[in-house]
Amino acid sequence: MIELDLLSKREQLQTKQEADKRYLFDPIRKKWLVMQPEELVRQLIILYLQQEKNYNRNRIRIEMGLQVHELQKRCDILVYDNQMVPFLLIECKAPSVAVNQQTFRQIANYNLPLKVPYLLVSNGRVSYCCKMNYEDRSFEFVTSIPVFPTNDTL
Repeated sequence: MIELDLLSKREQLQTKQEADKRYLFDPIRKKWLVMQPEELVRQLIILYLQQEKNYNRNRIRIEMGLQVHELQKRCDILVYDNQMVPFLLIECKAPSVAVNQQTFRQIANYNLPLKVPYLLVSNGRVSYCCKMNYEDRSFEFVTSIPVFPTNDTL
């Protein structure tokens, strides 16, 4: 498990209230979104990646469509390296949703067409990241989210 304490960063998000709805601003898609629990976690992860890990906002895609088997799916967050190669796939869950084997099965299925080096699952409270080894058909959990890859680290 990775200690991120994402929910403590809520005050750093740009929010507004209109009538009976609360909104938060998505800096990647540059639009206001209704604040749903999963969306809150997604925005907190984006904030963390940019502030703490120096991820380039221009390399982050939100809700990108992909085909898994014959089904159309949408991944929560996909991060590309500087060469525009998929690097990190992220699945966000609401804080009330447990991160478990079923969650990892979901992200593993999303990863089938991508084959990214790292997978991250978070509900804002609990986060797990693993490094994939496609040659050995295995993975290992890591203790931190990888830094954004630069040309020097590739």
